[in-house]
Amino acid sequence: MNGPVDWREARARAAAAAPPPAVEHVALPRALGRVLAEPLVTPIPLPHFASAAMDGWAVRGAGPWRLVESDAATGPDAAPDPDTGLARSVLRPGQAVPIVTGAPVPTGADAILRVEAGGVDGDRLEAVGDVGRRDVSEHRHLRPAGSEAVAGERLLGPGVRLTPPRIALAAATGVDALAVRRRPRVAVVLTGDEVVESGVPGVGRVRDSFRIALPAALESLGAEVVGVVRIPDDTDATRAALSGGDVDLVVTTGGTGRSDADHVRRALDAMGAELLVPSVAIRPGGPTLLARGGGRVVLGLPGNPLAAVLGLVAIGAPLVAAWTGLTPAEAVIRAGAPLAGREGTTGLVPATVAEGVAMPTEFAGAGMLRGLASADVVLAVPPGGAARGERVEALPLPWS
Repeated sequence: MNGPVDWREARARAAAAAPPPAVEHVALPRALGRVLAEPLVTPIPLPHFASAAMDGWAVRGAGPWRLVESDAATGPDAAPDPDTGLARSVLRPGQAVPIVTGAPVPTGADAILRVEAGGVDGDRLEAVGDVGRRDVSEHRHLRPAGSEAVAGERLLGPGVRLTPPRIALAAATGVDALAVRRRPRVAVVLTGDEVVESGVPGVGRVRDSFRIALPAALESLGAEVVGVVRIPDDTDATRAALSGGDVDLVVTTGGTGRSDADHVRRALDAMGAELLVPSVAIRPGGPTLLARGGGRVVLGLPGNPLAAVLGLVAIGAPLVAAWTGLTPAEAVIRAGAPLAGREGTTGLVPATVAEGVAMPTEFAGAGMLRGLASADVVLAVPPGGAARGERVEALPLPWS
């Protein structure tokens, strides 16, 4: 199991390395971006009472109408609202009462006459123009209780990522917390004695590309980054970083090669870790590895910036998706230019997309970031290459 693993097999092994998704309950303000673990079923109708969709007047009958105050419409005829059980005013034929958007509609109201479509003379209200007449004749601007959902209806299924509208929908049902998949707790371990973290690097030194970008990409995939450390190029220091802390997943950068300067593999061997994916038959990103040991999973990414991100997209994405219960996203898109292949290797090519056609970006060497910075997707080019117009698999970028 020392040779490169086919990229599809490597993705399958990554997904299988994740434990079964666990569930936790979080308050709505903390639910953004989380994956729903249980169906969202509304305990109440939506909306849960009949309400006005416009400012104006609630009217009953064809008009003209006599204006009454809200409390005047409530009297011995007041009836309990069938949805809330509270007393609701009763509007009699020929009556109208002022109302604002979202307010409960009196029992018996036929329509809401919007404020700009009505004329008032004393306590007399008339519809004005064609708009006003249609408001009344077409029974407009009433929001019946349950018109969006009935009580007991399933609104969202498990496995969806919680977006702002989905959280707002949950809040409308009256819930304060949601059951979500627990995210993997991730430690990011950065290696490389030649790396500087600020300023312009000198000759023989390189500026850190990962401290901000890699945690952000992992968070976008659905992980929870709990720490970022930089360690020297040393086997003992690497082993300590891989085995320390209360984490589920360690993601490393650099040190995954097989030279004397690479310490991740030696540290994993010293830990007695099981090497699940020794390397991947992709380019760039081939030295990406996946291991399990010490009660956590280790994803080792190459040190070159583009290779590291593509290793994360190829192997890290299905790993975190399986951990959180998401379905990893893949698509097929038409190539806008010929794509060269390489025997035995899947090429990962950053590309822009316009009108359903993908064009590979320039500056796509393993150590380059410029092409990735303008990319929309990553194309998985088969070993035999792809002709212009041929359909090619496309992987989304974590931030897209």
